[in-house]
Amino acid sequence: MNAVIIESIGMGLIFSILTIGVVITFKILDFPDMSVEGTFPLGAFVFAKMLTLGINPLLAILASFLAGGFGGYITYVLFRKFKIQAILAGILTMTFLYSVNLRITNTPNITFFDYKTVFQLFESLPKIFILGLMTLMIKLALDWFLKTEKGYLLLATGDNEALVKSLGKNPDKYIAMGLIISNALAGLAGALMAQSNGYADITMGQAIIVSALASVIIGDAFLKNANFLNRTSRAIIGAIIYRIIYGIAIYIGLAPSDLKGITAIIVVFFIVYNNVSAKGLSILREKREANANN
Repeated sequence: MNAVIIESIGMGLIFSILTIGVVITFKILDFPDMSVEGTFPLGAFVFAKMLTLGINPLLAILASFLAGGFGGYITYVLFRKFKIQAILAGILTMTFLYSVNLRITNTPNITFFDYKTVFQLFESLPKIFILGLMTLMIKLALDWFLKTEKGYLLLATGDNEALVKSLGKNPDKYIAMGLIISNALAGLAGALMAQSNGYADITMGQAIIVSALASVIIGDAFLKNANFLNRTSRAIIGAIIYRIIYGIAIYIGLAPSDLKGITAIIVVFFIVYNNVSAKGLSILREKREANANN
């Protein structure tokens, strides 16, 4: 059981990078970006291709990050330049990248067990330590960025585009920035997942957005009153909790075919929990105000 928990935490750290990216689009920009289902495996396939060509795994990870960001830019162009609805723009990017991913290696799956990944490059360090360090660096970098002028304008764009325009800034620039950063993180997470599994597979992006949203919902549902935790911290904790639940489900013997159903149940449960707890707090607040007035 301990091994399951440790492995689940490792997977949770990988998913947390994806989840942080999804927070940018879904929570900050209020943009239903489906393209991560294409950029996640894109990162994996770009990494696999470069690794099998003998390129250093660190450079291959960087390439995956940049490739994911380019996928996000495609979604921006479809959405803002071609005036396609946000959710459809993401779906079109995801569909296009499916073919791109197949073209990269000319095969729907590729293994690289005989090649050195970043985990073998630093084999003296535990895998969970490497993943934890990378996740922490990404979190701190994004937290810092959101406190800069550009970061504040990105936040403002999600809340009120008209306000950003009134400041003499172009909100399109920050929508593009958010989509690029989000999908770059998805590409990075895909590269790390491929290294953890030892292979890249064309189906690894299927329903990945549901897993990311489940992590966001879990983090918000459990930790919404923890003011000392910011949005990136809640995303990381939510992703780890989600993967632990997922790992336990596998450990107790549930079939792999049941896991997508389990994910849906987890999402529904935490949405209901969040709504009920919010309603309960609202009723409690109203009672306190009524008692205070009396």
